[in-house]
Amino acid sequence: MILLYFLYISNSLAATKKISLSEEELVSKLKSQDTLAIQALYDMYSGALLGVISRVIQHTEVAEDLLQETFIKIWNSAGSYDNSKGRLFTWMMNIARNLSIDKVRSKDFKNSNKNQDIENNVDFIDAQKEVTFNADILGVRDLVTSLKPEFKIVVDLVYFKGYTHVEAAEELNLPLGTVKTRIRMGILELRKNFN
Repeated sequence: MILLYFLYISNSLAATKKISLSEEELVSKLKSQDTLAIQALYDMYSGALLGVISRVIQHTEVAEDLLQETFIKIWNSAGSYDNSKGRLFTWMMNIARNLSIDKVRSKDFKNSNKNQDIENNVDFIDAQKEVTFNADILGVRDLVTSLKPEFKIVVDLVYFKGYTHVEAAEELNLPLGTVKTRIRMGILELRKNFN
């Protein structure tokens, strides 16, 4: 029930007036499980607590989920808060920080970080190693020169000069289908060199 209320509050906050209570009022309402305390907590402390969480968790979605977990834990643990040991914000900040640290140490979080998108990793590795494709070094350009002239000119335009198939067809005054066929035949001939 309380989770549903948190979701309701977070979705409807933009349209409602912000609530602000004194620390004593907020503690009193939290301990009596008054639902007004939830909205006041969110209005007064969500930004600061999200900042604490975001210092530990760099993933926005995970940090936002942890913010909701923090509010639930605060709600469920409100009876254990003792104002003689510290301010309410300090107590809540410690809950947020501890939940964040626990999340970082959890196996599922570690595994999700290991299973990143392969495309992002390839781009990252290429950037780190300054990997570039140079057809001359690989000898591909030499292989293209050995193709039949009708295949060579089309492959050269499309793969080395950056023409689209349509632009190559216009440049050579050929039907688009003929250009595509010649590219395919040229590539098949080039493959024979690698098998």
